[in-house]
Amino acid sequence: MATADWNPLGDVYYRKCELYAMEWCGLVDLAKHSVATSTYGGPIALMKDESKLSRVVTNVKPVVSVYNAAGRLQSQMRWNSGNVITMGWSSTEELLCIQEDGVVLVYDMFLTFKRTFSMGQEAKDVKIIDAKVFSSFQGTGIAVITTSLRIFVVSNVDSPRIVRLAEVPGLNEPPSCWSIVVTDRQARALVALGSNLFLVDQGGQYQQMVLVRLDSLHAGPITEMAVSFNSKFLALCTQQGALWIGSSDLQVTSLSRNRQCLCFVIQYYIYLCLKALYNMDCSVYLVQEEDGLRIIGNDTHEFLQKVPAVTEQIFKIGSMEPGAMLFEASKEFQKRNQKADEYVRMIKDRLDTAVNQCIQAAGHEIEPAKQRMLLRAASFGKCFLTDYRPEPFVNMCQMLRVLNQVRHHSVGMPLTYTQLEHLSMPVLIDRLVVRKLFGLAVRICQYLKVPDAEGRSRILAHWACFKVQQKNEDEDKLARAISQKLMDVPGVSFSEIASQALEYGRKQLAVKLLDYEARASEQVPLLLKMGQDQTALTKAIDSGDTDLVYTVLLHLRDKKQNSGDFFMMIRTMPIACALYIQYSRQQNLKLVEDLYYQEDNSLEEGNCKILRSYTMEHIEERAKVLEEATNCFHRCKNDFAVKQTEEQVRLMRIQRRLEDDSGRSYADLSLQDTLHQLIVEGNTTWVDKLRKDFKVPEKRFWILKINALAYGEDWMELERFSRSKKPPVGIDAFVHGCMKYNNRMEAMKYLSRVTPDQKVRCLVKVGLFKEAAEAAVELKNEDDFGYVLSRLGSADRQVAEQVRAMRGQLSSRR
Repeated sequence: MATADWNPLGDVYYRKCELYAMEWCGLVDLAKHSVATSTYGGPIALMKDESKLSRVVTNVKPVVSVYNAAGRLQSQMRWNSGNVITMGWSSTEELLCIQEDGVVLVYDMFLTFKRTFSMGQEAKDVKIIDAKVFSSFQGTGIAVITTSLRIFVVSNVDSPRIVRLAEVPGLNEPPSCWSIVVTDRQARALVALGSNLFLVDQGGQYQQMVLVRLDSLHAGPITEMAVSFNSKFLALCTQQGALWIGSSDLQVTSLSRNRQCLCFVIQYYIYLCLKALYNMDCSVYLVQEEDGLRIIGNDTHEFLQKVPAVTEQIFKIGSMEPGAMLFEASKEFQKRNQKADEYVRMIKDRLDTAVNQCIQAAGHEIEPAKQRMLLRAASFGKCFLTDYRPEPFVNMCQMLRVLNQVRHHSVGMPLTYTQLEHLSMPVLIDRLVVRKLFGLAVRICQYLKVPDAEGRSRILAHWACFKVQQKNEDEDKLARAISQKLMDVPGVSFSEIASQALEYGRKQLAVKLLDYEARASEQVPLLLKMGQDQTALTKAIDSGDTDLVYTVLLHLRDKKQNSGDFFMMIRTMPIACALYIQYSRQQNLKLVEDLYYQEDNSLEEGNCKILRSYTMEHIEERAKVLEEATNCFHRCKNDFAVKQTEEQVRLMRIQRRLEDDSGRSYADLSLQDTLHQLIVEGNTTWVDKLRKDFKVPEKRFWILKINALAYGEDWMELERFSRSKKPPVGIDAFVHGCMKYNNRMEAMKYLSRVTPDQKVRCLVKVGLFKEAAEAAVELKNEDDFGYVLSRLGSADRQVAEQVRAMRGQLSSRR
């Protein structure tokens, strides 16, 4: 009978079902252990102090054991640290061990040490007497009370920030009881001092609370206190046995009438109810859950909950709810009884409600047989609905199948449907991965069609990271096994797995795994970290990513103490060598010189010295480096380079003398520019000296002097120079020199002396297009006409027409 395990408590029904027969039966006595249990079907931690079992005082350290909810041992270790005050579990299923000195040690469920932090210097100095682990708005928090009767709180163990709460006035001895209440995104402490209750917060404020409707006859010291799962309700018990139940702000009281609040909130009082209802004669540990209470005993693990409303509507004797009628119809249909039709007709207008009730009720059942009965009834009812959406039914079937898998004793996660809704499926998958149940997690993801990136790929990556921790396995076989498993799995990073292997000291395994990584950008940094420099450089070059090659080269350059070793390494790799030279040319030419020196490439070494010399400010420094370049060119027997460099050194030394004499700068000037500046300044002595010393060709010198005099607007000297002797460059050079600096009048002075073959072009240069055309007629040269027209363009149409007419006359004469 469906209601056989229901028990009334007032007007509310409760039911208790057995989740597991504990595998530790006969091995564990909870009365001799400190117990810490994680919510949402999490693991159970026990600390056994063996010194209590012996009458002789010994220094035996306690044993810490972690079991799953079915009592199956998962891990065990001998405690080698300080005295533990309290144990608890975080929201991510990490075991928190709070020591007497305020140090919190964090372990995973397999008792692998993760990290540690302290609750502050005062806790370390004066020790703590009690601690609480609580759920906060940031995750999991810890509160401690020290021997100096001060309370310190950390709201998030993943990012601990210690806050001291306000001091309780008149607190001269440890409180009879205390607890943490999380409201308005802040953790506050409720502290009982005799019959007084104080609420202290992080802002340094305290408030004395007044209990509503507490009979003064039963008032007395508050000895027990419990806060609800969601921190909304509170229960207090006095020394005289009075029980107060209400809101956590103490403004609303429920007393013992609110049985739902009673069962889901109050650990102390529910224990008394359990003793009366269920004849429990052994030690039990109670775990608050969102929708009920787990009862962990030496032999069994049970779940007590208020019968869900939808379940009561269907199974309560005499119920006429649509779900109840549909359930009866389904049973009669299985018997092939015509009553099934009668029941269906009775609820035909509410059949969709009946189906939904059966689906919802199936989610609240622990036993698969009851789930099947209710889902069968829902499926039967769906047959009579034409427009019913199947998604709720399908989703419930999927969720129940997953829940039944994780509830199995081998997994030991007794989740309810309500808890799973709050926890979410991704978190459940993560918890299976933490338990190293990779196969089950993958099957669930495939069954629910979870995308590979969020499901299968991610889980198998965790599996691979777990496998590399197994130091007893052969590295070659392990690398092959991982690659075969993951080769066709999208989105898996072999570099992350290799990094995990390196973290566990398996360097060779990490190198082997990196061979399967397709992305060089992921391979190379880890290879460098492992000291596989040659391999990293080869991989970077093969990738074709120059930025990656530069990353490796600069890392190796900084790593190598001797630059010679670095150059010897890269000289066998032409691409790497070329890229490094290109980089160094822009950053540090001295490094390139060193590289060419190593390779005995004197020509390129000399070229680099020349480039480097021009990065120096002082002429003498440049000259010194250029002399070094000359020696390099001597070694490679490059006479032309030797001559040019020596001449440049001579020029620099002359330029320095000129600077000393005139106070003007000659730095970075070429020979031609130096002569130009000297001519402009009128320094004929140095002009003649430089001309002779550097054997400047006469024609080049004339053009240089013409331009310099025109630049300096020394027109009289320019005309005198033009008549000094027959110009080797032609008079047209003087015309061009004047026009270069926009002096048309001076340019026209030289037109009469221009040779006929250059006259047309010079006339065009000064803008006399008509005269240029007439000169072209005299020369009878059509090419000159074309030149005039090309320069004339469309600026003067009348002149252009005249030029075309002259050209036409010339053509007609021919």
